[in-house]
Amino acid sequence: MERKKILVVDDEPDVTDLVAYHLKAKGFHVEALNDATASIAKARHFLPDIVILDIMMPHLSGLQICRILRAEPKLSRVPIIFLTAKAEPHDRIEGFESGADDYLPKPFSPKELVLRVEAILRRLAAPPPSTGRLQIGSIVLDGETHRVTVGGQLIDLTATEFKLLRVLMERQGRVQTREHLLVNVWNYSAEIETRTIDTHVRRLREKLGHEANWVETIRGVGYRIADKKLPA
Repeated sequence: MERKKILVVDDEPDVTDLVAYHLKAKGFHVEALNDATASIAKARHFLPDIVILDIMMPHLSGLQICRILRAEPKLSRVPIIFLTAKAEPHDRIEGFESGADDYLPKPFSPKELVLRVEAILRRLAAPPPSTGRLQIGSIVLDGETHRVTVGGQLIDLTATEFKLLRVLMERQGRVQTREHLLVNVWNYSAEIETRTIDTHVRRLREKLGHEANWVETIRGVGYRIADKKLPA
């Protein structure tokens, strides 16, 4: 099987050395940089399968790098994991809003980081989902074109947001626990923290606009698409 390529960018050599060591031990092809300003050119040349980014770096932050990569046609769908000391809820939200797929605060477990990388790669390698068309209210999800419209207007979803919405729409009326979503959307084991799900659901609701009330929170359990639209 082709060796998967991972680009690691952090201004601390101790961190890049640690991450590179554990990823290489799993057979990955790893390129590590301590210079954030060189990361964009390296990504264009290396074409990684996953990028692991620190946020707080001199000259160019991880958030800025993430937004630049998301605007690059050949790199726009490459999964990005933030590995950072910024661990407050608003930091996570900012990270996901910039286009990240995952967020792991420092200090971190190298084993957990490897598990998250492997989970993302399993998700990418999984058979394509049903290409059918789903509609709830004015929300239309087209699996074949990978497009979602609300009231006829195209909305811009990340790959993770698209999969999350599809899972909820396919199972309308049935509660999806956070643990179930971790396994079926993120391919993570249930013991990994679930706060990332709440952040993604919040972002998804914002993008659904006037149709956001279809997504119902079941307190202490998870989420579901309601059988009928909830009042605002």
